[in-house]
Parts: sequence; structure tokens; C-alpha cells
Amino acid sequence: MWVNNFLILGAILFCIGVYGVIARKNAVMVLMAIELILNSVNLNLLAFSQMHHNADGNVFALYIIAVAAAEVGVGLSMVLLIYRNRRSIALDELSEMKG
Repeated sequence: MWVNNFLILGAILFCIGVYGVIARKNAVMVLMAIELILNSVNLNLLAFSQMHHNADGNVFALYIIAVAAAEVGVGLSMVLLIYRNRRSIALDELSEMKG
């Protein structure tokens, strides 16, 4: 399989993730879009690692997976705290909390 196919798939997933971050109003959907962006970067790292026959991309992909797991834990806990206080997880309503 050609590396170009993986890079094109990674670019498509990245664009879908960026659109999800920009267009969504639900905090959980934004977190899912960020995960999609991180997974597209992982796909690109693994494709380049396979192309150059080294393990550097694999190591970086493992670091990104660890960071993504921490991001999900912190992000979902923040969403739960916001839901407890506001009874909504819409990002538009969070601007009212500035003060």
C-alpha cells in the first residue's frame, strides 16, 4: 500500500476534526473532534515511520496516545463539573461565566 493513501486519509480526518472543533456547540463533540485530530496525526506519524523504516514515529505515536488519554480524562471531568453547575454542556452558554 502506498504512503500517499495513508497521508490523504490522515488529511481528511484532520479536516473533519478541525471542522468539528469549529462548528460544534456541544463540549463532548468538541472533545471527540480533538481526538480525531490526534488520531490523524498518529496515522501520519506511523505512515512516515513505515516509509523511512525507523521506530521514531511509533514512539511519538505512543506519546500522543498518552497525551490524548490525559486530555480525555481532564476534559470530561471539566464537562461534568460544568454540567453539574449549569445543567447544560453547550459551549455558547459558557461565555456568560466570564466575570
